[in-house]
Amino acid sequence: MTVKIIKCSREDLQILQEISIETFNDTFKDQNSHENMKAYLERAFNSKQLEEELSNVSSEIFFIYFNEELAGYLKVNMNDAQSENMGDESLEIERIYIKNKFQKHGLGKYLLNKAIEIAMEQNKNKIWLGVWEKNENAIAFYKKMGFVQTGAHSFYMGDEEQIDFIMTKTEHQE
Repeated sequence: MTVKIIKCSREDLQILQEISIETFNDTFKDQNSHENMKAYLERAFNSKQLEEELSNVSSEIFFIYFNEELAGYLKVNMNDAQSENMGDESLEIERIYIKNKFQKHGLGKYLLNKAIEIAMEQNKNKIWLGVWEKNENAIAFYKKMGFVQTGAHSFYMGDEEQIDFIMTKTEHQE
């Protein structure tokens, strides 16, 4: 098994859009209405939005390849790019998305470790993320990786308000 993590650039916009829609839809379509999913996907993953994310110097996006095939991606935010004001000492993991067929291969841990590496390089002492309260597999994974729930915030899926748990890791250990 070979795993490679490669930083995305603006030239990767189309691929990023495709994998974003695929992974988000596959993960959440069964728990949300078609209308709310469609509205969210069009807002969050349109070309203009993704181009802004790729251009933001306080955000970084990385593809992960498993045996030369694109398997998922990681998006981290720092400073004013964070979706919540957590301070300059924090790094946000906004997205760890893995295609269904590549789940259960440890790729999430590779991406999480990449986020920890970035946090250390940027002298961030806290890593945090928001995870949907009903995404039990992700919550279990993050707990196993040393994250604890430290709060909650609203997340809008179309016109439906949902709750994301805010989970935080303050030590840079694997």
